[in-house]
Amino acid sequence: MGRRIHFVVDPQGWCCMGLIIFVWLYNTIFIPKVILFPHYEEGHISVVAVLCYYFCSLFCIASLLRASVADPGKLPENPTIPITEREYWELCNKCNMMRPKRSHHCSRCGHCVRRMDHHCPWINNCVGEDNHWLFLQLCFYSQILSSYTLILDFCHYYYFLPLKKENWDVFVFRHELALLRISAFMGLIILGGISGLFYTQLMGIFTDTTSIEKMSNCCEDISRRRKPWQQTFSEVFGTHWKILWFIPFRQRQPLRVPYHFANHV
Repeated sequence: MGRRIHFVVDPQGWCCMGLIIFVWLYNTIFIPKVILFPHYEEGHISVVAVLCYYFCSLFCIASLLRASVADPGKLPENPTIPITEREYWELCNKCNMMRPKRSHHCSRCGHCVRRMDHHCPWINNCVGEDNHWLFLQLCFYSQILSSYTLILDFCHYYYFLPLKKENWDVFVFRHELALLRISAFMGLIILGGISGLFYTQLMGIFTDTTSIEKMSNCCEDISRRRKPWQQTFSEVFGTHWKILWFIPFRQRQPLRVPYHFANHV
């Protein structure tokens, strides 16, 4: 969508991302077939519940795919350094290239990334200045989809009326209990892991620090002036319109802020 594709050759990342796509496919195929469609046909749930599930699933996979192929903020080989900002650039001791401060060299990708947060094997890409917003959307919609799936699994056995099944010869109905137990197990794992990650990401944006900066202890609260949370979120998502923070089908336009920011480290 107006941005160059960034592809990382990493077998480990491919395996991790393939596992995430498998979990998404599993729940997107079996949950509607076993729970949503049968209960909708018998009038137990409305079409809104079905559409909401597919919308959450669509937004989740869209943010995953876009975050994995989006350029995280890779620096060009011969960057143009503005005269007024030369003092805020430094030399990378690994690739011997000039980079703005708060950038970091990713040893797995082999290049420097602007405002790099971390390298995530689950998207097989770095999380940096240009795709951090997509990574946040992925965490958010993964929690929504996992929670929705767990609620449907619970309601299917303890709340919804029993289904009048006539096709016991169909595989999904003969092994319904096993399929839904696997779905609930995967939902709990994803929800538990993503919730902790999403919390740390939000706290990093609130304090305007990356995960690498936290681990290196290079950001001291004494020497920095805190920004309003609306400003830090707007810089990450590239827009002041809060409704656009939740939409992965758009092109991010970075806000015109200098590399060093008001609270440069």
